[in-house]
Amino acid sequence: MKPLRRPVRRSILVVHVAASVGWLGLTVGLLSLSLAAFLTHDATMAGAAARAMKVFGDWLVVPVALLSLVSGLVLALGTSWGLARHRWVWTKFWLTLITAGLSVFALRPGIDEAAARGTVDIDLVIAPSVATATYLFVTAISVLKPWGPTRRGRRLRQAPESARRPAGRG
Repeated sequence: MKPLRRPVRRSILVVHVAASVGWLGLTVGLLSLSLAAFLTHDATMAGAAARAMKVFGDWLVVPVALLSLVSGLVLALGTSWGLARHRWVWTKFWLTLITAGLSVFALRPGIDEAAARGTVDIDLVIAPSVATATYLFVTAISVLKPWGPTRRGRRLRQAPESARRPAGRG
């Protein structure tokens, strides 16, 4: 992929950070609602919390998760960070892909069942708890950029400049 020009890269970075922070916020909201529904002895409160979770799940979680995943992928492929050049980027990509998949195929169906029942079981407390911890970890590695390059990243770094330059440029 061609490197992104600075204004485009910066715009996509803003979208990515906003989507990622939004996804973290949605997950904290889902955790709060699931705790409220799970811990209350009031059936009306539990049902209202489960229905509110359904609104988040139906309208926000999947689009925000996919926007975070796609914008991160575009940034990785369109910048010098690359997708598989640095361990932190590679780890972040896989964690985002896995959590996006779990949001679509496990979390949403669980929320739908809870809303239909009007109660939340422990699974819907654990899922957003684990997701929140994962997103905080991903945020930390995005800021700290730990670890070193991957084997591919070391190989690319050691390659002579002429081998890395695309044909026709000189």
